[in-house]
Amino acid sequence: MADNKFFCRMYENEFPKVDDVVMVNVRQIADMGAYVKLLEYGDREGMILLSELSRRRIRSVQKLIRVGRDEVVVVLRVDEEKGYIDLSKRRVTPEDIIKCEEKYNKSKAVHSILRHVAEKNDMPLQDLYESIGWPLYKKFGHAYDAFKMAIVDSEAVFAGISMSDDVQKELLSIIKRRMTPHPVKIRAQLDLRCTGIDGVNAIKAALKAGESVGSEEVPIKITYLAAPFYVVTVDSLDKKLGFDIIEKSIEAIKTELDKHAWTKFKVEKEAKLVSDSDDKDFAALLAQAEKENELVSGDEDEGDAVAASDDDM
Repeated sequence: MADNKFFCRMYENEFPKVDDVVMVNVRQIADMGAYVKLLEYGDREGMILLSELSRRRIRSVQKLIRVGRDEVVVVLRVDEEKGYIDLSKRRVTPEDIIKCEEKYNKSKAVHSILRHVAEKNDMPLQDLYESIGWPLYKKFGHAYDAFKMAIVDSEAVFAGISMSDDVQKELLSIIKRRMTPHPVKIRAQLDLRCTGIDGVNAIKAALKAGESVGSEEVPIKITYLAAPFYVVTVDSLDKKLGFDIIEKSIEAIKTELDKHAWTKFKVEKEAKLVSDSDDKDFAALLAQAEKENELVSGDEDEGDAVAASDDDM
């Protein structure tokens, strides 16, 4: 595997250090413990000793660890000469797991991008790590953070980094394609009714209150579907923020509507992420509703015309 020019460890150090928390994949379970490969260090072999699998008494190793599963472990001992790496699963804290998974996922994204560039330009992956990846790790703490910054300011990020124009062009292209955030669309459907004397104005005020919760970053659009249904749509780069905003918008609509008599408020369809197919279905539904509304309007206009002619008579 070492001869594969598109294969390389993720970090500059060939071995992890004692107390480092690393991601491994379980390869084999033996009497002494579990043999694993260190995913961030070129699949170097390590071992989780049986005594380091759990703080509790081990009744079944298979329930604690399974072949093929990724595990977060802490490094106990490293013998670089012999290549031995002893690891522990039982000494890992929940906070360690969160931090390690976050770091590993970022490193994996960087690795995938650099490997793509290496394959595209038929050059050794390690050369790209030595000239681009590892210098960016040193300069920015993590190459992933550098790549994200490069989307808006590549000159500042790549200043002092040695690479050809072709490599930089390909690198930037794939970074932008994979790492530029895409907005999510969230939609909910409401049933709004007000049979009071000022019903139309009451609903207008409620919708205005709902839309006012939005901002330039997270706009809210409220669409009339067909009486008494209205659809609230939010676009946001942050899914959690999008759901928070749409819930606040719905609450603002309800609060305003409750100020008036003879009203009804109901969330007909809960807020949910909108897929491309959902969006197409909604567009078709909206087009159909608009067509039906036009027909109704046409009927009313025709009735008005008849009434007018009757008056003339």
